[in-house]
Amino acid sequence: MNVWWRTLLTILRAKVLLRRSGPLAPTAVGRVRLRTLPTDIDLLGHMNNGRYASLFDLGRFDLLIRTGMWDLVNEQGWYAVVASETISFRKSLELWQRFTVESRLHGHDDKAVYMVHRAVVDGEIYAEMLVRARFLKRGGGLVPMEELFSALHRPDDLPSLEPWITEWAAASALPSTRAAAPSIWRG
Repeated sequence: MNVWWRTLLTILRAKVLLRRSGPLAPTAVGRVRLRTLPTDIDLLGHMNNGRYASLFDLGRFDLLIRTGMWDLVNEQGWYAVVASETISFRKSLELWQRFTVESRLHGHDDKAVYMVHRAVVDGEIYAEMLVRARFLKRGGGLVPMEELFSALHRPDDLPSLEPWITEWAAASALPSTRAAAPSIWRG
């Protein structure tokens, strides 16, 4: 339940910051300060690996709201879904430890937007997650990137994706929802 409260607080804080300071540039880094709570830790006494994704969602909410994308997406009847993600860990976050979730739009391809989230302590990366998200229309279908940037009234000035990210996206993709995807284990 604590992630619900953190989510509500993050959304409220981001909306206040948007009103006070105006929208962030799409290439800006969003920051949300957090603390590792008892409900975040596992039996080994450090942050549970599954909790990182939930807390990185807070960074995604913050950044989408503060860039103005959140309101635009809702007005258009669009919504974002995570298509794939990968996370790497360097150091453990311990109980009660303060850390910052840093989030940044990294780039896009023709179907998805890529974001990077980091858990950072005193300027040092403890964990990093790459997220591939698609914007979908409530009536069905994918929001083309040209339509997204046009609706934002902003140029597409996100950097080009590195080749390894394109390769990762292709290698980690599951079949389309229209194609069969039987669960068959090999070997």
